[in-house]
Amino acid sequence: MPVINKKENYNLSDIYDDLNKLKESINQLLDKSNQIELNSNLKLVKHNVQKAQKQMIESVVKNVVGEYIPTHKEEIRDISLRQAVALIDEIEKKAKDMGMKVVIAVYSSAARPVAIHCMDDSYIASFDVAENKAYTSAALKMSTTELKNLSQPGQELYGIQNTNGGKIVIFGGGEPLFFKGKLIGALGVSGGTEEEDRDLAVFGRKKLEEVMAW
Repeated sequence: MPVINKKENYNLSDIYDDLNKLKESINQLLDKSNQIELNSNLKLVKHNVQKAQKQMIESVVKNVVGEYIPTHKEEIRDISLRQAVALIDEIEKKAKDMGMKVVIAVYSSAARPVAIHCMDDSYIASFDVAENKAYTSAALKMSTTELKNLSQPGQELYGIQNTNGGKIVIFGGGEPLFFKGKLIGALGVSGGTEEEDRDLAVFGRKKLEEVMAW
């Protein structure tokens, strides 16, 4: 293991160099060790060292060019009830143009319902499906179409639909709602074919930017 020299004027550069030495020592131990628990702990230590180095770099950069970096960040909140209803209205108009009768669910980023709307004569079964599509996209921060590809046999999320009390949906119609890079909610649409539900949900996702400006 590296010996950290004690210096009266121990600066960030010295600390960063010693952290590099520590990482090298950890890598050497990982190469020689075949103990699963030890290796797991070493990897965790290495991760924390890398995290500390990243924070050091960010701190230095911020101090050097701080006056040119905005310190105020706009607070991005979850989609509101008013915005959710406005989005649902736009999706319903599109659904009518497509000759569809659907259920539309808008959830928060915490996978909680904000607004759910059933068009006249929509399928009763579509209510739960739309909810679960919105839940899935909020909980996993991805579309249910993307999840469908990742949950096929042999893929990394195979079998995920059997978790979360059966609320995970792995077919199209669910879309996460991102605004300025932040997840603010999710959308679920059910009532048509998988392709129709997907297209309508994608339409809603693309309409979000416009709705958020209202």
